[in-house]
Amino acid sequence: MKRNVLLFLALLAGCNGSTTIPAGPGSGSIPWAGFAGTAQHAADSNAQPQALNAIHWRVTVDASPPSLPNFNAVTAHYGSPVITPANTAIVPVKTTAAGGYGVEAHSGSGGTLLWRFVGDYTSPIQSFRLTQPSYNAVLTPTGRVYFPGSGGKLFYRDNPDSAQGAVQTAVFYGASAYAGAKSTYDANVTISTPLTADAHGNVFFGFYVSGPTPLQLQSGIARIDPSGHGTWVSAATAAGDPSMIEFQTNSAPALSNDGTTLYAASENPNLYTGDMLALDATTLKTKGKARLLDPSDNLPAAVVDDATSSPTVGPDGDVYFGVLEAVFPQHNDRGWLLHFDSTLTHAKIAGSFGWDDTASIVPASMVPSYTGSSSYLVMTKYNNYYGLGTGDGKNRIAILDPNATQPDPVIPQVTVMKEVETILGVTPDPQWPTGFVEWCINSAAVVPSAGAIFVNSEDGKLYRWDLRSNSFTQRIMLAPPTAESYTPTVVGPDGQVYAINDAVLEVVGN
Repeated sequence: MKRNVLLFLALLAGCNGSTTIPAGPGSGSIPWAGFAGTAQHAADSNAQPQALNAIHWRVTVDASPPSLPNFNAVTAHYGSPVITPANTAIVPVKTTAAGGYGVEAHSGSGGTLLWRFVGDYTSPIQSFRLTQPSYNAVLTPTGRVYFPGSGGKLFYRDNPDSAQGAVQTAVFYGASAYAGAKSTYDANVTISTPLTADAHGNVFFGFYVSGPTPLQLQSGIARIDPSGHGTWVSAATAAGDPSMIEFQTNSAPALSNDGTTLYAASENPNLYTGDMLALDATTLKTKGKARLLDPSDNLPAAVVDDATSSPTVGPDGDVYFGVLEAVFPQHNDRGWLLHFDSTLTHAKIAGSFGWDDTASIVPASMVPSYTGSSSYLVMTKYNNYYGLGTGDGKNRIAILDPNATQPDPVIPQVTVMKEVETILGVTPDPQWPTGFVEWCINSAAVVPSAGAIFVNSEDGKLYRWDLRSNSFTQRIMLAPPTAESYTPTVVGPDGQVYAINDAVLEVVGN
């Protein structure tokens, strides 16, 4: 069967179906700076979480969510809320079926709308995509919030906690060039990844070019500094391969712990293959490269624009990235969590799940039962989709040891990361015998001080997973069960937990 048919089936399955973590560049004192919290995508919070007792307030993040005909399914990825140190929640929103992308700033304590800006952004148009891409904001340590506009430009606003403030623009290829051919750039250049910021206020993102421009831009990755000066490199140049014509849509670039290296996935969208690249975070020159390979057969793994899998950088500098298997559904559409050293020279032990998930970092001290030697563990989704390959519908989430091994639970001939703790979904799925409703996160929220991880499920509930007892100690119904593309969870500085269900952001606490 053709890959696009298989991916359509995969979408139905996927959508219905002791150490101190360094703060790292881009995190600073910001409780949640962007997708997966930090520039390394560790997704950790220093707050003491509130109990999941009540929904305090909510925001509709999509006024007209896309769906599959005849399915109770939302086919959109949604951007992560950004939470400031003063507890202002900056929420990406879409106001119409055609677009109307922007942000709303709400008081975290009660949800009062402080300010709102809807710009001119339009989604990237790729040759094949089944889901609406996410729209994301990022907050720098200097207190500036950035979010995408049309033509590859960024909107930004200083003092985001204030109800009053001007929204300004920055263009990575030059404001004068944009002004001289605005309609051309608006039609042909689109920011296509979440934004990532470093400790100095530089912002990184991928962009997609669909037609000719006066500057002959090619799809690539860009960097804008706080003064508005931009640098960019094409995906083909960065990869040293003309077939790698873009960076993966929805995949947020990640920074090394010292902020000197940027990691991002280049992609050949015609063959669904890709490379992980290590770029100099100042010049964007290539420092390292690794072909993304399926560990079961050494064939090129599938890299697709319908996933939001983003690189995660561990405290030791190792790089983790989720992909689909090369031959579908050889691994039950679970994909793999690929694992590299910081230079991308050495491929390390892979994890047994990677599809549309960004690994979160878990200090080993959070799991009292753990007796291994790793200073940190990784948390990932661990679904086993019913009816795909040998999938039995026993959908789980998991804590894995990145340095210990076991036989893969699906393909035992393959060695993968050892399971430290796994926990099965709670709600039986009436569609499948033996099946449980799957987990719908693309990034979990980890709270080391509480020994807990927060995740949401397609059963409509938000769960608190206590790693000390390996049990769900709290849960709350957000909305009726809805099949949806995967969404992030977030913890604010006051301990409220943010989760998206059925195109609505729900804010939960005591």
